[in-house]
Amino acid sequence: MSVRVRRVYEPPEPDDGVRVLVDRLWPRGLAKDAARVDEWPKGLTPSTELRRWYHADEGSFDEFRERYEAELAAPEAAELLERVRELAGKGAVTLLTASRQPERSHAEVLARLLSE
Repeated sequence: MSVRVRRVYEPPEPDDGVRVLVDRLWPRGLAKDAARVDEWPKGLTPSTELRRWYHADEGSFDEFRERYEAELAAPEAAELLERVRELAGKGAVTLLTASRQPERSHAEVLARLLSE
């Protein structure tokens, strides 16, 4: 199973496989045709409250990860996570985010969960 995380602003690569945007909002200044997004499961993104809490530097990444994983256990999110897991079982999947630090973002949490 091949799952990786990339910034959505980076140009698509041939080995990206299925490109999944994992941000709730469309990235600023990016044309939809340039992004080449195949899937956009908005229900997989952290809640607004959790996102604001994390970006206000009120907690650690580890605590964010725990809270986000709890949110992913909700039925809609769990179903979407399973859909992306099925895609990853068939070939490469690239999780796309506009985050400046993808390695400390919800996309990294998703990638780890999908690789388990």
